[in-house]
Amino acid sequence: MQKAKYYVQENEDKVRCLLCPHHCLLKSGQTGICKVRTHRGDMLVSDNYGLISAKHMDPIEKKPLYHYFPGSKIFSIGSVGCNMQCFFCQNCEISQTGVTDFPWLKAYSPEEMVSEALLVPGNIGIAYTYNEPSVFYEYMFDSATLSKSKGLKNVMVSNGYIEKEPLNDLIPLVDAFNIDLKAFTEEFYMKCTHSHLEPVKQTLLHIREAGKHLEINNLVIPGLNDSEEIFETMVDWIAVNLGRQTILHLSRYFPRHLATHPTTLESTLYRFKDIASQYIDFVYIGNVGGETDTNCPNCKSLVIKRKNYETIVVGLDNQGCCINCRLKIAIC
Repeated sequence: MQKAKYYVQENEDKVRCLLCPHHCLLKSGQTGICKVRTHRGDMLVSDNYGLISAKHMDPIEKKPLYHYFPGSKIFSIGSVGCNMQCFFCQNCEISQTGVTDFPWLKAYSPEEMVSEALLVPGNIGIAYTYNEPSVFYEYMFDSATLSKSKGLKNVMVSNGYIEKEPLNDLIPLVDAFNIDLKAFTEEFYMKCTHSHLEPVKQTLLHIREAGKHLEINNLVIPGLNDSEEIFETMVDWIAVNLGRQTILHLSRYFPRHLATHPTTLESTLYRFKDIASQYIDFVYIGNVGGETDTNCPNCKSLVIKRKNYETIVVGLDNQGCCINCRLKIAIC
């Protein structure tokens, strides 16, 4: 438990959390929508500070990040809680629960976590992932500050539902983001996640303006966000506002948590890839296995070969340019 950042005393007996756009107003003893930020005594506290549900070495491509140090490994950690309530949540065991309902949490100080990350051979840094990392903001901030001072990279895999001030404070510490853009209608966000679309769009814009590495993930769910017309509006917005070289991952949905919609057809994903590729240079399909190569958008030469999580850089020079046509490609 740690005193939280970003809240105000609303009146004598209530505090308002300002970390995310929900702005939860909490009486003493009440916990926010995220299930892990509680009004205790005269302050708001982070219940899950330093409490870790999972830690693993993962391929960077598993985040998914395909254009950030391709072929590398990253130490990945998560806690519990989330500030969205997606009924289709693909990681519900840890994201749709709080500290008291998950007895397998283990405590690690930022110093212990960074020390462990430094000892892993070939590790490039720490990824804050698995559940929504913004709800363990204080721990992520402290760990990222220390890890950056030790020469490690920091990666945030997030739903993007965070206010501008905490995002501003975090951006200097985070080197790469994968943001989940779940759909492109307010109706979907309100009905299916109990949140709003516009703050996520603002997060994407702010990350791009800050010059940080950005990739976007979109989970395609039959009957919920698989309208071709709305999807085309989304990828057009991405191209216009974030750039044609933005990296987009289209992920296959499987029934999880409270959702009973059928698994996404592979043919749907390939059709959406064809649509997105008219607007965006780098579109990948996830959760289907097989090859997810990167080709130069100019000369079409193969530059990165991938099969499952095996990655080989075959057509890029040390400056990230295609060795055939010299086009600079958005790869770190």
